[in-house]
Amino acid sequence: MRISPALTTAAALLTLAACGGQGADGSGGSAAPASSDKSIILITPNPVGTNSFLQLGVKGAEAAAKEIGASFKLYESKDPTSIAQNVDAAVRAKPTVIVGISFSFDDVFNTVPKQHPEQQFLQVDSCAKDQAANLACVSFKEHEAAYLAGIEAGLLTKSDKIGVVAAIDSPFVHRWIDPFFAGATSVKAGVTGTPLYVGGNNPFSDPARAKSQTQTLTGRGADIVSAAASGGNQGVFEAVAASGAKAFGVDVNQCASSAGNIIDNVLKHVDVATVAAIKEIAEGKNGGVKVYGLAEGGVGVNALEDDVASSGCTIADSPEVIAKVKQARDDIVAGKITVADPLKG
Repeated sequence: MRISPALTTAAALLTLAACGGQGADGSGGSAAPASSDKSIILITPNPVGTNSFLQLGVKGAEAAAKEIGASFKLYESKDPTSIAQNVDAAVRAKPTVIVGISFSFDDVFNTVPKQHPEQQFLQVDSCAKDQAANLACVSFKEHEAAYLAGIEAGLLTKSDKIGVVAAIDSPFVHRWIDPFFAGATSVKAGVTGTPLYVGGNNPFSDPARAKSQTQTLTGRGADIVSAAASGGNQGVFEAVAASGAKAFGVDVNQCASSAGNIIDNVLKHVDVATVAAIKEIAEGKNGGVKVYGLAEGGVGVNALEDDVASSGCTIADSPEVIAKVKQARDDIVAGKITVADPLKG
Protein backbone atom coordinates (compact mmCIF):
# COMPACT_ATOMS: atom_id res chain seq x y z
CA MET A 1 0.00 0.00 0.00
CA ARG A 2 1.21 3.52 -0.78
CA ILE A 3 1.47 5.64 2.37
CA SER A 4 2.15 9.37 2.29
CA PRO A 5 5.17 10.67 4.28
CA ALA A 6 2.90 12.29 6.88
CA LEU A 7 1.00 9.09 7.41
CA THR A 8 4.18 7.02 7.50
CA THR A 9 5.64 9.22 10.23
CA ALA A 10 2.43 9.10 12.23
CA ALA A 11 2.16 5.34 11.84
CA ALA A 12 5.41 4.85 13.68
CA LEU A 13 3.91 6.58 16.71
CA LEU A 14 0.94 4.29 17.19
CA THR A 15 1.22 2.68 20.59
CA LEU A 16 -1.80 2.01 22.72
CA ALA A 17 -1.72 3.21 26.33
CA ALA A 18 -4.37 2.07 28.79
CA CYS A 19 -5.39 4.07 31.86
CA GLY A 20 -8.50 5.06 33.81
CA GLY A 21 -10.85 8.01 33.55
CA GLN A 22 -14.47 9.11 33.38
CA GLY A 23 -16.69 10.49 30.63
CA ALA A 24 -19.19 13.25 31.27
CA ASP A 25 -22.02 10.73 31.14
CA GLY A 26 -20.32 8.43 33.62
CA SER A 27 -18.87 6.11 30.99
CA GLY A 28 -15.37 4.72 31.26
CA GLY A 29 -12.50 6.76 29.89
CA SER A 30 -8.72 6.74 29.82
CA ALA A 31 -5.90 9.14 30.44
CA ALA A 32 -2.22 9.24 29.61
CA PRO A 33 0.43 10.94 31.77
CA ALA A 34 1.26 14.44 30.57
CA SER A 35 4.58 16.25 30.55
CA SER A 36 2.95 19.61 29.70
CA ASP A 37 -0.35 21.40 29.97
CA LYS A 38 -1.58 19.96 26.67
CA SER A 39 -4.64 17.75 26.75
CA ILE A 40 -6.87 15.81 24.38
CA ILE A 41 -10.48 14.78 24.88
CA LEU A 42 -11.99 12.27 22.46
CA ILE A 43 -15.77 11.85 22.37
CA THR A 44 -17.34 8.80 20.76
CA PRO A 45 -20.96 8.57 19.56
CA ASN A 46 -21.40 5.14 21.18
CA PRO A 47 -19.54 3.03 23.73
CA VAL A 48 -16.33 1.77 22.12
CA GLY A 49 -16.82 -1.91 23.01
CA THR A 50 -15.92 -4.13 20.06
CA ASN A 51 -16.44 -1.39 17.47
CA SER A 52 -13.17 -1.53 15.50
CA PHE A 53 -13.75 1.91 13.95
CA LEU A 54 -14.04 3.58 17.36
CA GLN A 55 -11.12 1.53 18.65
CA LEU A 56 -8.97 2.97 15.86
CA GLY A 57 -10.00 6.51 16.79
CA VAL A 58 -9.07 5.93 20.43
CA LYS A 59 -5.80 4.32 19.44
CA GLY A 60 -4.87 7.30 17.29
CA ALA A 61 -5.79 9.91 19.91
CA GLU A 62 -3.86 8.06 22.63
CA ALA A 63 -0.82 7.75 20.39
CA ALA A 64 -1.00 11.46 19.55
CA ALA A 65 -1.24 12.34 23.24
CA LYS A 66 1.89 10.33 23.95
CA GLU A 67 3.76 11.97 21.07
CA ILE A 68 2.95 15.57 22.02
CA GLY A 69 3.16 14.98 25.78
CA ALA A 70 -0.53 15.56 26.45
CA SER A 71 -3.06 14.05 28.81
CA PHE A 72 -5.88 12.05 27.23
CA LYS A 73 -9.47 11.47 28.27
CA LEU A 74 -12.17 9.44 26.58
CA TYR A 75 -15.84 10.38 26.85
CA GLU A 76 -18.10 7.60 25.57
CA SER A 77 -21.58 8.70 24.55
CA LYS A 78 -24.72 6.58 24.45
CA ASP A 79 -27.10 8.66 22.33
CA PRO A 80 -27.46 12.15 20.75
CA THR A 81 -28.29 13.67 24.12
CA SER A 82 -25.16 12.36 25.79
CA ILE A 83 -23.08 13.46 22.79
CA ALA A 84 -24.21 17.04 23.42
CA GLN A 85 -23.58 16.66 27.15
CA ASN A 86 -20.09 15.29 26.57
CA VAL A 87 -19.22 18.09 24.15
CA ASP A 88 -20.40 20.63 26.73
CA ALA A 89 -18.31 19.00 29.44
CA ALA A 90 -15.28 18.89 27.15
CA VAL A 91 -15.61 22.59 26.30
CA ARG A 92 -15.68 23.43 30.00
CA ALA A 93 -12.49 21.41 30.49
CA LYS A 94 -10.69 23.59 27.87
CA PRO A 95 -8.33 20.96 26.41
CA THR A 96 -5.89 21.58 23.59
CA VAL A 97 -8.27 19.82 21.21
CA ILE A 98 -11.70 18.22 21.41
CA VAL A 99 -12.09 15.30 19.00
CA GLY A 100 -15.48 14.04 17.83
CA ILE A 101 -15.56 10.90 15.75
CA SER A 102 -18.12 10.15 13.00
CA PHE A 103 -20.98 11.94 11.29
CA SER A 104 -22.91 11.82 14.58
CA PHE A 105 -21.14 15.08 15.46
CA ASP A 106 -22.26 16.96 12.33
CA ASP A 107 -25.05 18.85 14.12
CA VAL A 108 -23.29 19.71 17.37
CA PHE A 109 -20.08 20.74 15.60
CA ASN A 110 -22.14 22.92 13.29
CA THR A 111 -22.77 25.29 16.22
CA VAL A 112 -20.50 24.67 19.23
CA PRO A 113 -17.13 25.58 17.62
CA LYS A 114 -18.54 28.97 16.57
CA GLN A 115 -19.68 29.59 20.14
CA HIS A 116 -16.16 28.86 21.44
CA PRO A 117 -13.73 30.32 18.87
CA GLU A 118 -10.70 29.94 21.16
CA GLN A 119 -11.22 26.18 21.48
CA GLN A 120 -9.83 23.86 18.80
CA PHE A 121 -12.00 21.00 17.53
CA LEU A 122 -11.31 18.01 15.28
CA GLN A 123 -13.96 15.92 13.57
CA VAL A 124 -12.82 12.55 12.28
CA ASP A 125 -14.62 10.77 9.44
CA SER A 126 -16.99 13.63 8.62
CA CYS A 127 -17.27 17.42 8.72
CA ALA A 128 -19.97 19.79 9.88
CA LYS A 129 -21.71 21.43 6.94
CA ASP A 130 -21.03 24.98 8.13
CA GLN A 131 -17.42 24.49 9.17
CA ALA A 132 -15.97 26.96 11.64
CA ALA A 133 -12.39 28.24 11.38
CA ASN A 134 -11.48 26.39 14.59
CA LEU A 135 -12.82 23.05 13.36
CA ALA A 136 -10.41 20.75 11.52
CA CYS A 137 -11.83 17.76 9.66
CA VAL A 138 -10.43 14.46 8.47
CA SER A 139 -12.37 12.31 6.04
CA PHE A 140 -11.73 9.29 3.88
CA LYS A 141 -12.59 7.98 0.43
CA GLU A 142 -14.03 4.73 1.70
CA HIS A 143 -15.77 4.23 -1.62
CA GLU A 144 -12.43 3.69 -3.38
CA ALA A 145 -11.50 0.79 -1.10
CA ALA A 146 -15.02 -0.65 -1.27
CA TYR A 147 -14.73 -0.69 -5.06
CA LEU A 148 -11.55 -2.78 -4.83
CA ALA A 149 -13.27 -5.21 -2.47
CA GLY A 150 -16.09 -5.42 -4.99
CA ILE A 151 -13.64 -6.43 -7.69
CA GLU A 152 -12.52 -9.28 -5.47
CA ALA A 153 -16.13 -10.30 -4.85
CA GLY A 154 -16.96 -10.20 -8.56
CA LEU A 155 -14.02 -12.39 -9.44
CA LEU A 156 -14.63 -14.89 -6.63
CA THR A 157 -18.41 -15.29 -6.50
CA LYS A 158 -19.75 -18.56 -7.85
CA SER A 159 -23.46 -17.84 -7.48
CA ASP A 160 -23.20 -14.36 -9.01
CA LYS A 161 -25.18 -13.13 -5.99
CA ILE A 162 -23.48 -10.91 -3.42
CA GLY A 163 -24.76 -8.74 -0.59
CA VAL A 164 -23.94 -6.14 2.04
CA VAL A 165 -25.23 -6.03 5.59
CA ALA A 166 -24.96 -2.38 6.65
CA ALA A 167 -25.87 -0.63 9.87
CA ILE A 168 -28.27 1.94 8.40
CA ASP A 169 -29.54 3.16 5.03
CA SER A 170 -27.83 6.55 4.64
CA PRO A 171 -25.77 8.26 1.92
CA PHE A 172 -22.63 7.96 4.03
CA VAL A 173 -23.06 4.23 4.68
CA HIS A 174 -23.75 3.71 0.97
CA ARG A 175 -20.03 4.40 0.46
CA TRP A 176 -19.54 0.77 1.51
CA ILE A 177 -22.44 -0.54 -0.57
CA ASP A 178 -22.78 1.04 -4.03
CA PRO A 179 -19.04 0.97 -4.94
CA PHE A 180 -18.80 -2.63 -3.72
CA PHE A 181 -21.48 -3.65 -6.19
CA ALA A 182 -19.97 -1.43 -8.91
CA GLY A 183 -16.57 -3.04 -8.49
CA ALA A 184 -18.11 -6.49 -8.79
CA THR A 185 -20.03 -5.73 -11.97
CA SER A 186 -16.95 -4.05 -13.49
CA VAL A 187 -15.25 -7.44 -13.70
CA LYS A 188 -18.24 -9.76 -14.07
CA ALA A 189 -21.42 -8.75 -15.83
CA GLY A 190 -24.56 -10.27 -14.40
CA VAL A 191 -23.55 -10.14 -10.75
CA THR A 192 -26.48 -8.91 -8.63
CA GLY A 193 -26.03 -7.16 -5.30
CA THR A 194 -28.53 -6.82 -2.47
CA PRO A 195 -28.11 -4.60 0.60
CA LEU A 196 -29.91 -5.26 3.88
CA TYR A 197 -29.78 -3.05 6.97
CA VAL A 198 -29.45 -3.79 10.68
CA GLY A 199 -31.56 -0.84 11.81
CA GLY A 200 -33.28 -1.06 15.19
CA ASN A 201 -32.27 0.79 18.34
CA ASN A 202 -28.58 -0.05 18.10
CA PRO A 203 -27.72 -0.44 14.41
CA PHE A 204 -23.95 -0.05 14.82
CA SER A 205 -23.61 -2.68 17.54
CA ASP A 206 -26.20 -5.42 17.09
CA PRO A 207 -24.60 -8.75 16.08
CA ALA A 208 -27.88 -10.64 16.41
CA ARG A 209 -29.74 -8.47 13.89
CA ALA A 210 -26.70 -8.40 11.58
CA LYS A 211 -26.58 -12.20 11.70
CA SER A 212 -30.27 -12.47 10.88
CA GLN A 213 -29.93 -10.17 7.86
CA THR A 214 -26.93 -12.17 6.64
CA GLN A 215 -28.93 -15.38 6.94
CA THR A 216 -31.59 -13.79 4.76
CA LEU A 217 -29.01 -12.97 2.08
CA THR A 218 -27.36 -16.38 2.12
CA GLY A 219 -30.80 -17.97 2.07
CA ARG A 220 -31.41 -16.13 -1.19
CA GLY A 221 -28.23 -17.57 -2.67
CA ALA A 222 -25.61 -14.90 -1.88
CA ASP A 223 -22.23 -16.56 -1.46
CA ILE A 224 -20.35 -13.37 -0.52
CA VAL A 225 -21.56 -10.80 2.04
CA SER A 226 -19.70 -7.64 2.95
CA ALA A 227 -20.05 -6.60 6.59
CA ALA A 228 -20.59 -2.87 7.17
CA ALA A 229 -22.31 -3.14 10.53
CA SER A 230 -19.49 -1.94 12.81
CA GLY A 231 -19.87 -3.72 16.15
CA GLY A 232 -22.38 -6.09 14.54
CA ASN A 233 -19.91 -7.53 12.05
CA GLN A 234 -19.30 -10.63 14.12
CA GLY A 235 -22.90 -11.63 13.50
CA VAL A 236 -22.23 -11.49 9.76
CA PHE A 237 -19.15 -13.68 10.15
CA GLU A 238 -21.06 -16.25 12.20
CA ALA A 239 -23.79 -16.48 9.57
CA VAL A 240 -21.46 -16.97 6.60
CA ALA A 241 -19.44 -19.56 8.52
CA ALA A 242 -22.58 -21.59 9.10
CA SER A 243 -23.75 -21.32 5.49
CA GLY A 244 -20.47 -21.86 3.66
CA ALA A 245 -20.48 -18.33 2.23
CA LYS A 246 -17.64 -15.81 2.58
CA ALA A 247 -17.50 -12.29 4.00
CA PHE A 248 -15.58 -9.03 3.89
CA GLY A 249 -14.67 -7.13 7.04
CA VAL A 250 -14.24 -3.41 7.52
CA ASP A 251 -11.88 -0.78 9.01
CA VAL A 252 -9.24 -3.24 10.30
CA ASN A 253 -8.11 -6.76 9.46
CA GLN A 254 -10.93 -8.87 10.88
CA CYS A 255 -9.89 -12.10 9.15
CA ALA A 256 -8.61 -13.70 12.35
CA SER A 257 -12.03 -13.31 13.99
CA SER A 258 -13.48 -15.97 11.68
CA ALA A 259 -10.64 -18.02 10.24
CA GLY A 260 -11.15 -19.13 6.66
CA ASN A 261 -14.41 -17.26 6.23
CA ILE A 262 -13.27 -13.70 5.44
CA ILE A 263 -11.92 -12.83 2.01
CA ASP A 264 -10.54 -9.36 2.78
CA ASN A 265 -11.30 -6.09 4.56
CA VAL A 266 -12.17 -2.56 3.47
CA LEU A 267 -9.43 -0.83 5.47
CA LYS A 268 -9.55 2.70 6.80
CA HIS A 269 -6.49 4.03 8.64
CA VAL A 270 -8.41 6.19 11.09
CA ASP A 271 -5.73 5.90 13.77
CA VAL A 272 -2.92 7.10 11.55
CA ALA A 273 -4.89 10.07 10.18
CA THR A 274 -6.02 11.04 13.68
CA VAL A 275 -2.43 11.16 14.91
CA ALA A 276 -1.40 13.40 12.02
CA ALA A 277 -4.35 15.78 12.51
CA ILE A 278 -3.89 16.18 16.26
CA LYS A 279 -0.18 16.85 15.84
CA GLU A 280 -0.93 19.59 13.33
CA ILE A 281 -3.43 21.22 15.68
CA ALA A 282 -0.91 21.08 18.53
CA GLU A 283 1.55 22.84 16.22
CA GLY A 284 -0.93 25.63 15.56
CA LYS A 285 -2.21 24.49 12.16
CA ASN A 286 -5.93 24.78 12.77
CA GLY A 287 -9.03 24.27 10.65
CA GLY A 288 -9.23 22.92 7.12
CA VAL A 289 -10.18 19.54 5.68
CA LYS A 290 -7.90 16.65 4.78
CA VAL A 291 -9.20 13.76 2.71
CA TYR A 292 -7.40 10.41 2.57
CA GLY A 293 -8.00 8.02 -0.30
CA LEU A 294 -5.99 5.35 -2.10
CA ALA A 295 -3.47 7.90 -3.34
CA GLU A 296 -2.72 9.08 0.20
CA GLY A 297 -2.65 5.59 1.68
CA GLY A 298 -5.61 6.34 3.93
CA VAL A 299 -7.81 3.50 2.71
CA GLY A 300 -7.21 0.14 1.08
CA VAL A 301 -7.66 -3.62 1.33
CA ASN A 302 -5.43 -6.31 2.80
CA ALA A 303 -4.73 -7.58 -0.71
CA LEU A 304 -2.53 -4.51 -1.18
CA GLU A 305 -0.58 -4.95 2.05
CA ASP A 306 2.93 -6.40 2.14
CA ASP A 307 1.86 -8.90 4.80
CA VAL A 308 -1.14 -10.30 2.92
CA ALA A 309 0.37 -13.79 3.03
CA SER A 310 0.19 -13.80 6.83
CA SER A 311 -3.01 -11.75 7.11
CA GLY A 312 -5.30 -14.73 7.61
CA CYS A 313 -7.49 -13.46 4.77
CA THR A 314 -8.46 -15.96 2.09
CA ILE A 315 -7.56 -13.45 -0.65
CA ALA A 316 -3.94 -14.49 -0.06
CA ASP A 317 -4.77 -17.73 -1.90
CA SER A 318 -5.80 -15.87 -5.08
CA PRO A 319 -2.71 -14.11 -6.51
CA GLU A 320 -4.43 -13.57 -9.86
CA VAL A 321 -7.19 -11.61 -8.11
CA ILE A 322 -4.64 -9.61 -6.12
CA ALA A 323 -2.91 -8.66 -9.37
CA LYS A 324 -6.16 -7.27 -10.77
CA VAL A 325 -6.86 -5.37 -7.56
CA LYS A 326 -3.41 -3.77 -7.69
CA GLN A 327 -4.02 -2.72 -11.29
CA ALA A 328 -7.38 -1.23 -10.38
CA ARG A 329 -5.75 0.64 -7.47
CA ASP A 330 -3.16 2.09 -9.82
CA ASP A 331 -5.85 3.08 -12.32
CA ILE A 332 -7.90 4.85 -9.64
CA VAL A 333 -4.86 6.75 -8.38
CA ALA A 334 -3.95 7.70 -11.97
CA GLY A 335 -7.48 8.90 -12.68
CA LYS A 336 -8.19 6.22 -15.25
CA ILE A 337 -11.03 4.86 -13.11
CA THR A 338 -13.35 7.18 -11.22
CA VAL A 339 -15.30 5.63 -8.38
CA ALA A 340 -18.63 7.40 -7.84
CA ASP A 341 -19.08 8.80 -4.34
CA PRO A 342 -22.60 8.13 -2.99
CA LEU A 343 -22.27 11.20 -0.76
CA LYS A 344 -22.16 13.40 -3.84
CA GLY A 345 -25.28 11.96 -5.41
